[in-house]
Amino acid sequence: MKKNKINRRDSLKVIGLASLGATTSLIPGCKPGEEETAQHQHHHGKHDNSSGYKNLSETDKELLAEQFFTEHEMKTISVLSEIVIPPDERSGGAIEANVPEFIEFMMKDQPQHQTKMRGGLSWLDYQCQKQFGNDFINLDEKQQKEMLDQIAYPEQAKSEMSQGVTWFNSFRDFVATGFFTSKIGMEDLKYMGNVANVWQGSPQKVLDKLGVAYDENDGIEYA
Repeated sequence: MKKNKINRRDSLKVIGLASLGATTSLIPGCKPGEEETAQHQHHHGKHDNSSGYKNLSETDKELLAEQFFTEHEMKTISVLSEIVIPPDERSGGAIEANVPEFIEFMMKDQPQHQTKMRGGLSWLDYQCQKQFGNDFINLDEKQQKEMLDQIAYPEQAKSEMSQGVTWFNSFRDFVATGFFTSKIGMEDLKYMGNVANVWQGSPQKVLDKLGVAYDENDGIEYA
C-alpha cells in the first residue's frame, strides 16, 4: 500500500468536517433531527453505568439490544476501521472512538445500507480467499494492505474490482463520519463549535488616527 494514502486522518478531515455541519450528506437516509440520535447519544454519549448509555429512547435501546453483524463481520469491520484511522501520537484510532459500534448501530437504524455493507464484507473475504487463501482478518498486514490497494484508489482500480471500490468508498465514509463525530475525533479536529466573539473595540492605532475614543462602559466610539 502506498504510504499515507488511506490511513491518515488528514485525508479524511474534509469528510469529518462536512459531517459536523451536514451530517445527512455522509449518512444517507437521515431525516432532520435524527443526527442527534444516530451520533451523539449512541456514538460518543457512552458512560459507565449499567446500560453503557444515557438519554436513550426506548426505540434506541431496542436497536442497541439487537445484533446485525456476525462476530466475524464485526472483527473484519474493526480491523478495517483501524487501518483507515489508526491511533497515532495525536489520539486514539477508530476502535477507541467506537467506530465499529457506530457502524453496527447505523445498519440497524438505517437498514437500507445493510445489504450493501454485508455484501461488501462478503466480497472482500471472497477476494482474499481467491488471492491469498484466507479471510481478510486472517491475512498478515502486508497482504491486507495489498488487498486494499486494489480497491482504495478508484482511478487506479481494475474494472473487475469496481464492486469493491464502491463498497470501500462507502465504508470509509462511515468510518470517517463515526470517528470525526466522536469525542476523540472532535478533539483531534480541535473542533470548538460555535464560540461567541467578544467585541473589544477598534485597535487603538485606528482610534488615534481617526481622533476618536472608545468608551468601555457603553461600547460606543466618540469623536
